[in-house]
Amino acid sequence: MSMKRINLALQGGGAHGAFTWGVLDRLLEETGLEVAAMSGTSAGALNAAALKAGWVRGGRDAARENLDWLWAQMGAVHDLRMPAWMAASVPGAVSAAIEYSMPTGIADAMSQSVSPYSYGPFYSNPLRRVVERFEYDHICADHAPRLYVGATNVRDGKIRIFTGDEIGADALLASSCLPTLFQAIMIDGEAYWDGGYTGNPALFPLFAPDLPSDIVIVNINPLQRPDVPRSPQEIQNRINEISFNSSLLRELRAINFVQRLLDSGTVPEGAMKRLNVHMIADDPLMAELSVMTKMVPNPYLLSRLKEAGRQAADRFLATHWDDLGTRGSTNLAEMFG
Repeated sequence: MSMKRINLALQGGGAHGAFTWGVLDRLLEETGLEVAAMSGTSAGALNAAALKAGWVRGGRDAARENLDWLWAQMGAVHDLRMPAWMAASVPGAVSAAIEYSMPTGIADAMSQSVSPYSYGPFYSNPLRRVVERFEYDHICADHAPRLYVGATNVRDGKIRIFTGDEIGADALLASSCLPTLFQAIMIDGEAYWDGGYTGNPALFPLFAPDLPSDIVIVNINPLQRPDVPRSPQEIQNRINEISFNSSLLRELRAINFVQRLLDSGTVPEGAMKRLNVHMIADDPLMAELSVMTKMVPNPYLLSRLKEAGRQAADRFLATHWDDLGTRGSTNLAEMFG
């Protein structure tokens, strides 16, 4: 059986990134599947970095073990909207009723009315203790899969892609830096916020001529919801989803435009790269969750999301294995028709 080579595009979405953990865990079981490159934002960048570090150190099994380690660490992180000294005083049991619990309400109100710069010496980024333990000699190694991490430059609003030895703890923190929760990450004199504002994830690094044509997007922000949101929480949640999907939709629309030019003969075949776009998602599950559950990495929820990710990847492989390397399984013409 010939090896199928793909690129992975991994969305950000806080604790919902555990769904991507499950997807990657299942994909890594496929010995006939090779990941050539990964582009990740926020939780997607953390997943990609953990996968690469493990892969370089010890192949597929080590990559899966490293992802397990990452999410075990994430499960020990408290509510991301609270400073560490405050979160430590909140009983863990309340996170079983995350969205409408009193601590969640307090944390949500604080995140909207108190700047992360207001805490002075009490401020700390709860993700730093996790990302500083990554194996950056492996992450930055000149070894497949190629890794791209996106963050947003606060000053000019443009995306910056970190790759190779540019990727360190600060690059991963920058990619995950929600400005209402965390102080901007300074790198080379520039301030950076979450990459989801400008690329969730960025697809264009995966267009390189020497990379395979198949891009598998792991989507953890629902593209569609059937009902109009009415409550304040529902409205805020949908605003968040639309904002963090907008950059991805722009790039998918551009890919669709190029495909139409190639199909019509307006642009000769080979003049522009023909891409095969695939998507692994579970919109019904994600529709049950909200922006609140992204902020509290509750171990039960992480476990449920991992299993859902494994099942979604299993369905994708069973249905679209033959499409890989041949055609896209996401109908972009219908999406943008």
